[in-house]
Amino acid sequence: MRAQRILITGADGFLGRGLVAALAQRPDTACVVATDVRAVPPERQLPGIVYRVVDVRDQGLGAVMAEHRIDTVVHLASIVTPGKDSSREIEYAVDVGGTRNVLSACLAHGVKHLVVSSSGAAYGYHPDNADWLSEDHPLRGHPAFAYADHKRQVEEMLAEARSNHPTLAQTVLRIGTILGERVDNQITALFEKPRPIAIAGSDSPFVFIWDDDVIGALLHALSGDAPEGCFNLAGDGALSIHDIAARLGKRARVLPAPLLRLALTVGRALGVSRYGPEQLDFLRYRPVLRNSALKNRFGYVPKKTSAEAFDAFVAARRAQGRPL
Repeated sequence: MRAQRILITGADGFLGRGLVAALAQRPDTACVVATDVRAVPPERQLPGIVYRVVDVRDQGLGAVMAEHRIDTVVHLASIVTPGKDSSREIEYAVDVGGTRNVLSACLAHGVKHLVVSSSGAAYGYHPDNADWLSEDHPLRGHPAFAYADHKRQVEEMLAEARSNHPTLAQTVLRIGTILGERVDNQITALFEKPRPIAIAGSDSPFVFIWDDDVIGALLHALSGDAPEGCFNLAGDGALSIHDIAARLGKRARVLPAPLLRLALTVGRALGVSRYGPEQLDFLRYRPVLRNSALKNRFGYVPKKTSAEAFDAFVAARRAQGRPL
């Protein structure tokens, strides 16, 4: 079913803004309701879009769905990079509790299709991860990382709903590392170092997806031409940290795992780093996403490979005069 009356959570986030802008240009969409915990300033509001301030944890979300006769919900609201005042409890309440509230509202108000932005982090950071992870590999998360642990719990909740409420179609996109012209996050900070850190004995491959391709996949999910299901969303191929360093004109700094663990432990204890020894798993056991199902079953082929996405990111940074 082609989505006609769409509600978006997290609509003023990075992905939300791109999706709202794209839908504002889609002439045959009857209604787009952009919800976010923050009010969108009037100068950034687009014609034809309904803007509402609604927290995903708010029980009033269902009333908004009913008011606008929503048939499709795109759930993007999540805490990817916590702020200084965040806590594990807050992040759980938004990521897991918020998704539970969205799901309950969808079921209560006759929504036909739920599209969810999940993450490759749901597979977790584990030494026995397959070299290439496909959708039939287990979702294990990682208890030391709130985002990965919460995405695992969210996906378990969604799987239960698919079993108990099959009339609500689901599209779940497990997104790789997003790059774009204006992306700044924990991952891109790694590339800004004079010598990116590599861990001895670990290739630490990265799979990237260009932000326009994430929007393209979301629009495809709303088109009525895509099957429901869970799909890895990543560009073709992967880059090791050594490949990345070479593309930046740098050399990676190779450190033994025990030394890096000690440095992270001391750094956190002294308060000079927000990251602790668990970061070691994040760096050396990255989930590498196979995108065969995305292309062959879902029907979306990313326009940029992982390497092309990274090169475009570097070119944009340099054009902006920003350091890399």
